[in-house]
Amino acid sequence: MTIQKGELESFLADNHDAVLSTTRSNGAAQLSVVTVGFHKGGAIFTTTKDRAKFINLSRNQNCSLLISSSDWRPYVVLEGKATIFSDDQTDLDTLKDVLRIAFRSATGKEHPDWNEYDEAMKRDSRVAIIVNAKNIYGTL
Repeated sequence: MTIQKGELESFLADNHDAVLSTTRSNGAAQLSVVTVGFHKGGAIFTTTKDRAKFINLSRNQNCSLLISSSDWRPYVVLEGKATIFSDDQTDLDTLKDVLRIAFRSATGKEHPDWNEYDEAMKRDSRVAIIVNAKNIYGTL
């Protein structure tokens, strides 16, 4: 069933558990569990630069993301390309804002100490990734 972006936003308001599929350099699939939120018609999450998902997406932005309720039904799949926000390709104010958006979107709340959050993101070399959906389907 084809899903509209408004339906995706509604689903992601309450469902944040996801499995990301990227492609390894040898062509095999790499699956990663991520926590996501809705942002600009797609899904956003954070990771660190040393993770396979970041390395794979830096090489090939094509990916799929399965977002599920806690009992695996309903679910939504996004197929598309990733946009990466990292300190070596994004100005620091924009990166800070996007990382904060990822937190708000995935948790539905404000962080109790944004300065502490910003420092942790910097210390951990966190990046934000948005999966921009070209195709959305599932079982809503």
